[in-house]
Amino acid sequence: MLTNLEVAMKTLGMALACLVRQWRWLNDERLKPLGLTQSRWITLTHLKYEDGIQQHQLARRVGVESPSLVRTLDGLEQLGLVERRVCADDRRGKRVYLTPAVRPLMDEMDAVLDQTRQQVLAGLSEQEIKEFNRMVAHINQNLNGICDHKE
Repeated sequence: MLTNLEVAMKTLGMALACLVRQWRWLNDERLKPLGLTQSRWITLTHLKYEDGIQQHQLARRVGVESPSLVRTLDGLEQLGLVERRVCADDRRGKRVYLTPAVRPLMDEMDAVLDQTRQQVLAGLSEQEIKEFNRMVAHINQNLNGICDHKE
């Protein structure tokens, strides 16, 4: 018979996946009035922190295959929100940049995401949030180490 800790450890991944799905669904609903789909707001969020990232790296960060990201970037580019430029060091690759036109949309998007984050984390102390972030970073480091050995 499994202990409570063993059950928690075996279901941790499922619990985290459920949490992420619910959080994304809530953000999707709240960002629809801005004309943002999940693929678009997640892509823009990654670009906010890594503007000029290579397209293949962006696909990995977003968690999609390159063809899916290309469709998202095509749409964002048609709206004038991003631009792709040839990499100086690898002419086959492209870097993705936010355009100045995206700023008002990003401000609205960030306000919605910040409000959701505050509501989701309500009741947790600053110390609890810091500890959770520390644990997530540790688990992420472990996962990256495992994935790096597989490639």
